[in-house]
Amino acid sequence: MRERTFFAALFLILLTSRLCHIHILWAEEDLPMAAAKQMAFGKTLYRDVWFDKPPLLAAQYLAWGVRAGWVLRVAGTLYALLACWLAYAFARDLWSRREGLWAAGLLGFFLIFDFPAVAIPLAADLTMLAPHLAAVWLAFRGRAFWSGIAAGIAFLINTKAMFVLAACAVWCLPAIPLLVTGFIAVNAVAAAWLAWSGALVPYLDEVWRWGFLYAGSTFLEHPVRDGIVRTADWLGFHSALVTAAVWHRALQPWRWKLIAWAVLSFAAAIVGWRFFPRYFFQVLPVLVIAASRGMVLMKRCRIIVLALLLIPLVRFGPRYVLLARDLVTGQVHPWSDVAMDQDSQAAARIVRETARPGDTLFVWGFRPDLFIYTGLPTATRFIDCQPLTGVPADRHLTQSAPVGADFTRANREELARSRPSIVMDGLSLYNRALAMERYPELRPWLAQYREVARTKTIVIYRLAASTSENPIPR
Repeated sequence: MRERTFFAALFLILLTSRLCHIHILWAEEDLPMAAAKQMAFGKTLYRDVWFDKPPLLAAQYLAWGVRAGWVLRVAGTLYALLACWLAYAFARDLWSRREGLWAAGLLGFFLIFDFPAVAIPLAADLTMLAPHLAAVWLAFRGRAFWSGIAAGIAFLINTKAMFVLAACAVWCLPAIPLLVTGFIAVNAVAAAWLAWSGALVPYLDEVWRWGFLYAGSTFLEHPVRDGIVRTADWLGFHSALVTAAVWHRALQPWRWKLIAWAVLSFAAAIVGWRFFPRYFFQVLPVLVIAASRGMVLMKRCRIIVLALLLIPLVRFGPRYVLLARDLVTGQVHPWSDVAMDQDSQAAARIVRETARPGDTLFVWGFRPDLFIYTGLPTATRFIDCQPLTGVPADRHLTQSAPVGADFTRANREELARSRPSIVMDGLSLYNRALAMERYPELRPWLAQYREVARTKTIVIYRLAASTSENPIPR
């Protein structure tokens, strides 16, 4: 009864926090949503839609009809609750129910009071959280084959799940063959589906070839120095977990396995030398599990940890109050972090008001939310311009040097053979070096379009042959 009351309360708190973001789409969730939207139109991932993430990340959105708003936030709440329950079950089996409740509560806390762009969207790093926890928990319980299954599911969400598989091996050393068998079984089924649908080769090209190019080129000028600073910042922000995790005897009797899990998870977080806060979600499970034991052992000293929780609470708590106020009063959120999303919504409203049956869309830049807000199908394989410029989305607003250019010309030539009804340019006003007209292959193609409207950051074009005599007022 105590656990049911706890999880019911946790669900309501998680739901309240996520409903505050009901009118926001974060950058890490709109790309897989855009890919899923095209899948809902009947397109095949990778073959018909260029997508640089594993398939389950996009496919999960089909479960609730690729719907944004409250449906998306309820789905995110249920997923966060599942992750919290898995943390509870793992810590309970390691020690007792007291540790389990602390693990669930601490994880729930940081799934609310963390960077919103990290904690709210069902993106690759957050979505891997549940199968990550499940895989290591099952390995601890001696269910090696099912641990491999869970790790395989995680791999179909985020390629960094290879580190999850390695962590599982630490927990079930004698049964590694069964672990690997489960992992291979899941991915063999996925590979068979990709091959049957003609998407296996594009998958390898988009997820792995592009993935290695992306991971092999950081935008940081001093990655080691910046990595140390960013890691220290993250650990300081999560100092409550760190303090509880390293409390005397907190890691007994699983000390070496927890430490190995932590080391592997940290190695995954620093791959690519970017040190984004969302990458550290890989470290969160082991920290939460270890901290749950520390919270029980600390007794009266746990007031130290509770005081440290004020750091994220004070940093992000007021934001929820402001978001809730804006929702109640119907105001636009005056928050710089969502300014681009709000401009995408404004541009999409213009397109929806003038859309015609059969219209198709192409978006230049990394603005996949436009496919969600307009509801239009893409006219090409491309739902962002990374494969057309070779410049990753983490730098394309300010930089123009491609990480790979051998395949981009062919992609631009493919784009030039398409005829989308509407083109929405969400990049050129930010970075003229990556403007469409800078590419010779696209100049004759772009000449067929004329500008019909623009917002602060987006220029809207329509194919001239189907443009009305009176363009939309600017």
